[in-house]
Amino acid sequence: MFAHNKRLQYTVRVSECNPGLANLMLEQFGGPQGELAAACRYFTQGLAEDDPGRKDMLLDIATEELSHLEVIGTIVAMLNKGAKGKLAEAAEETAELYRSITGAGNDSHLTQVLYGGGPALVNSGGAPWHAGYIDSIGEPTADLRSNIAAEARAKIIYERLINLTDDAGVKNALQFLMTREISHQQSFEKALYAITPNFPPGKLPGDPHFANVYFNMSQGEGDMRGSWNGDGHFTYVSERKEQCAVDGGDGQPRVALDPDEETALEDLAARTASDPDADPTTGAELGAETGR
Repeated sequence: MFAHNKRLQYTVRVSECNPGLANLMLEQFGGPQGELAAACRYFTQGLAEDDPGRKDMLLDIATEELSHLEVIGTIVAMLNKGAKGKLAEAAEETAELYRSITGAGNDSHLTQVLYGGGPALVNSGGAPWHAGYIDSIGEPTADLRSNIAAEARAKIIYERLINLTDDAGVKNALQFLMTREISHQQSFEKALYAITPNFPPGKLPGDPHFANVYFNMSQGEGDMRGSWNGDGHFTYVSERKEQCAVDGGDGQPRVALDPDEETALEDLAARTASDPDADPTTGAELGAETGR
């Protein structure tokens, strides 16, 4: 059950109309790293969660993300207030009005015309929000890692938005939202490490022959060694021959066919075979002759 409180989680103060900034803020309203995507991701995970502690945490954070959606949506609406009124009431001459809503850049005029200055469920480029942003897979050790990464990406977007405005009230609200991403990362990471063992994700172990092998597949200037491929944990394989057919076979694919399938496949291959001795005149060659 949800109950709405009319007081925002963080007080929003906007000092001036800025439709261009409002449009960029939509990235955290209807974008892939935005608050709606986060709320839906954690809410659906929480409903399916069987561990009572993780379920409680996920539903708490999902609900808070909805409050963040309200904060960012309020910022968008407030940044658009001045332009919204002018456009709705035709308060300026046509040419001046057009210049005022297109001069902000980054398609902010579309936000004004299509959505009346309100927060729309689109990203800053106008692409509609969709459920494909939700990447949950139903395995806690995988989903918690994904959640940590999602919060990290959202934090980076907030950092970039903070760098785009001098409005102190907007900066403060964005700083709060960015900081909450850090808090959520910590909660998800604590929950992950409370599961023992938690790596690799899932139940099945990896094949020990390959679990600690590093294949140096991109070779040349720039090759580096570190803890991610060091000899203390990994067998480092650079020889090209040793990177092929690592299962001990010959590396050639085979499929077992019944006699009817094999005959049909041979007929197909014979019917569609290319003649290596043929040298037909092509349309491109005919065109080249005509153009001379």
